[in-house]
Amino acid sequence: MIIKTILFIARLLVGGLFVFSGLIKVNDPVGTSIKMQEYFDVFSTDISPIFEPLKAIALPIAVILVILEVALGIMVLVGWKVRTGIYLLLLMILFFTFLTFYSAYYNKVTDCGCFGDAIKLTPWESFYKDIVLLVLIVFMVVFRKQLPEGKTAIGKWLTVGSFVLSLVLAVYAIRNLPFIDFRAFKEGVNIPRAMEPSANLEYSYLMRKDGKTVEFDQYPSDESYEFVEMNLKNPEALPKISDFAIWNDNGDHTQQMLSGKKLLIFSHSIQKMDLSLEQMEKISGLINAFQGSDVQVALVAASSEAEMEQFLKDNGIQIGYYMADATVVKTIVRSNPGLVFLEEGTVLGKFHFRNTPDPETAQSLFGQ
Repeated sequence: MIIKTILFIARLLVGGLFVFSGLIKVNDPVGTSIKMQEYFDVFSTDISPIFEPLKAIALPIAVILVILEVALGIMVLVGWKVRTGIYLLLLMILFFTFLTFYSAYYNKVTDCGCFGDAIKLTPWESFYKDIVLLVLIVFMVVFRKQLPEGKTAIGKWLTVGSFVLSLVLAVYAIRNLPFIDFRAFKEGVNIPRAMEPSANLEYSYLMRKDGKTVEFDQYPSDESYEFVEMNLKNPEALPKISDFAIWNDNGDHTQQMLSGKKLLIFSHSIQKMDLSLEQMEKISGLINAFQGSDVQVALVAASSEAEMEQFLKDNGIQIGYYMADATVVKTIVRSNPGLVFLEEGTVLGKFHFRNTPDPETAQSLFGQ
């Protein structure tokens, strides 16, 4: 009786957590693929070059992983082929545990992306979470014969349905934008305000004297103390955005881009753009609609100025162009290119290039 109770609780926790984690990442499979690329990049350098080619297929791998998380979680919850499900979950959690341990121990990837951008965990928190799941899954494997092996049609179709639905939602999110934006640059955010601490940052100071370490709230005036380290006491007050910067060969233009009305066309790589003629014409038409208005249009890309200049010349577009960090651009908008409307640094709207708004819709964002 006790074993069955523990098994029931384990099924709820493991199945529920995998479904929750999977759905969050189904919402943003591009973000998961970016995280996978980080891991493959580290592994290709630290472990084996065999991981290098995986970077090119990180998106398909990410999609497979996230829909499997949802479908396997449903299998465990409804009890349909639950024994098969827990074996597959065991393989998956062993893989995840290796990733999180490697990240934590070697401090390589500081955010595992376990829950996308919705819930941030430190590398060690992610590892401990995976250890708990591993223990629960191993427990279910050991006592698998006592697990209910549901063979009902409803369990089968719930599992199959969750797989198909997750796949459809993942593809839709890739071809458009995430359904829910959990990132720091979501609509409604004022970027300049998010770049400032929410409160005064407070620090403590570890000092050593006569072999003893003492913590002070203020740096001691006694010069006989030897400084050890300084720790932030209220990390929750840190700026939500700390790496936003826009520049070109003439200098920094960050503040300029965060003032007035702006339509910024972001690209994490000019060379990797894959625009159809129709999509390019829509973007060009939108740019032309703002010519002569108080809305400044600019291209911001993680590419060289020569690449941007050539791209604009090839498409007959005359706008300013600036550079930005590729990781930041990917965080701002999951599209290459992506359109972001700003007013005094507040994000009014973000659009995938497949969903470029017509001039009337775009102007309405500025209340015009």
